[in-house]
Amino acid sequence: MATKSAQGFWRLADPKISLASAAALLLGASAAAADGPLSVRWLAVTVLGIFAVEVAKNASGEIFDWDSGTDLRIRQEDRSPFSGGKRVLVDELLTRGQTWAIALGGYFLAILAGTVIVRWREAGVLWLGAAGLALAFFYHAPPFRLSYRGLGELAVALCYGPLICTGTFLVQRGTIPTRIVLLSLPLGVLIAAFLWINEFPDYSADALSGKRTLVVRLGRSWAARGFIGLGVAAALILALLPAAGLPMTVWLGGLAVLRYLPAARILLASPEDTARLVPAQSMTLQAFLLYAVGASVGVLLGR
Repeated sequence: MATKSAQGFWRLADPKISLASAAALLLGASAAAADGPLSVRWLAVTVLGIFAVEVAKNASGEIFDWDSGTDLRIRQEDRSPFSGGKRVLVDELLTRGQTWAIALGGYFLAILAGTVIVRWREAGVLWLGAAGLALAFFYHAPPFRLSYRGLGELAVALCYGPLICTGTFLVQRGTIPTRIVLLSLPLGVLIAAFLWINEFPDYSADALSGKRTLVVRLGRSWAARGFIGLGVAAALILALLPAAGLPMTVWLGGLAVLRYLPAARILLASPEDTARLVPAQSMTLQAFLLYAVGASVGVLLGR
C-alpha cells in the first residue's frame, strides 16, 4: 500500500511535470540576474512555492477530471507520456482522500511561501500569487472550470508566461518592467502550444465528458492549423523584443523553431493518430525549453 501511495505521489510530483514552471523561473531569474545579483535564498522560496502549486494543481485536477468522467473515458491507445492525466485514481494508486490531502498540503505550502515573500521581501507578489493560485485551482474546479470552457489554454499561457516569469523577476528586483512582460510572452504561447498538442489524444474523451477545450471546439483539423498559428505568434513577438529594449542576443530563443517546425509537420499529417503524435509532443516540450534557455542566455550575454 505504501509503495502504491509513493508511486501515486511521484506521478503528481515528478519533476518532469514541472518543466514549464522551471522554464519560466529560469527566464525570470536570468532576466533578474542581468540587472544585478540574485538572492539565492529568495529564489529558493519562490521555487518552493511554485513547485507546491504544481503538485497541488495536479492533485486537485485529478479529482475533478475523475468526477467528470474524463480520465475514465481515455482509451488505452490514446494514452501517451504527455496526456491523459496522471491517472492516480484510475490506476488506484491513491485514494480520493489521499489525493485531496496532497492537494490541500500543496496549496497550503504555496500560500505559506507566498506569505513569507510578501511579509519579508516584496508585497507586490500578493496579487500575482493570488492570481496564480486561482488559475491553478479553477483550471479544473467549479464554478469556473476553465479547461472545460475553452479557457484553459489562455490560463496556461498567462501562468507559465507572465505570472511566473515576472513574479520571479519581481521578487529579485522589486519591479516589473514592460520588457520583462514581453520577454515572457513567447514562452507562455509555446507552453500553451504544448498543452494544445497534448489535447489531441484526449479529444474523444474530452468531447464525451463535456470538456470543451479549444481542440474540441475547433475540431482536430482546424486545431492543427491553430498550432501553427501559435508558433507564428511566438516567433513574431520574439522578433520584436529588441525594439522593447532587450538585446538582440535574445533571438537565441529562436532555437525553438528547430523542434517546433517538425512537430507542426507531424501534427498536420496525423492529427488523429496518438502513436504518431508522441514524438511531436516531445518536440513541442523541447521547443519551449529551447526558447527559455536560448532567451535566458541571450539576456545574460546582452547585459
